[in-house]
Amino acid sequence: MLQLHYHPSPNPLKVALYLEEAGLPYEVIPVDTRRGEQHLPAFRAINPNGKTPALVDGDAAVFDSNAILLYLAEKTGLFLPPDTPAERAQMYSWLMFVATGIGPYCGQAMHFKLYAPEPKVYAVNRYTFEAERHWGIVNSQLAGKRWMLGDTYTLVDMAVWGWARLIPRLMGEQGWAQFPHVKRHLDAINARPAAQRAEALKERFVFKQEVDDEAKKALFPQNARLAAS
Repeated sequence: MLQLHYHPSPNPLKVALYLEEAGLPYEVIPVDTRRGEQHLPAFRAINPNGKTPALVDGDAAVFDSNAILLYLAEKTGLFLPPDTPAERAQMYSWLMFVATGIGPYCGQAMHFKLYAPEPKVYAVNRYTFEAERHWGIVNSQLAGKRWMLGDTYTLVDMAVWGWARLIPRLMGEQGWAQFPHVKRHLDAINARPAAQRAEALKERFVFKQEVDDEAKKALFPQNARLAAS
């Protein structure tokens, strides 16, 4: 059986959504990142990067959420666009746009806005601006389209969904006024039973909520190194 090493954050959630949409049986293995479980040798053995999620499929271990989505899509043949060069080019382009743009810039914007020590005005401005710019590109792509690649619901939509859920936390509710097509896309996926099951996973486990000294050391080891220097 597939094993999903999971934390209730955007990247593991989009993998959980794929698994639920595909109806694949899987075991959830919680990884409490605020307790530093992502740094334990057992997890690092399957994910050298020490970030959730990871997926184990027999002898195969896959890390990086976007690689996992591609792995599952190739394994099952589900939630892929038509197999033409033009359609696959769009899929790869938008999936990598999420991987290299949406995820990193939203993640850094959240980090500097909510957790980084002062001074951070420049960093908050830079990463929030870039996050907004990236979401503007997604919003334009969705204008006049039901899904990211047109009429077909694909793994790209799942990748976008994972991060779109956090727009209000990053930009406030006014973020939806800036990105109405992203909001419509998010609502359409949220209405799907598979998305509701994926969201409900977090209720099955108890994850640490406090961002205390233990959590800061686990989440932001670079700060601990700075303090020790």
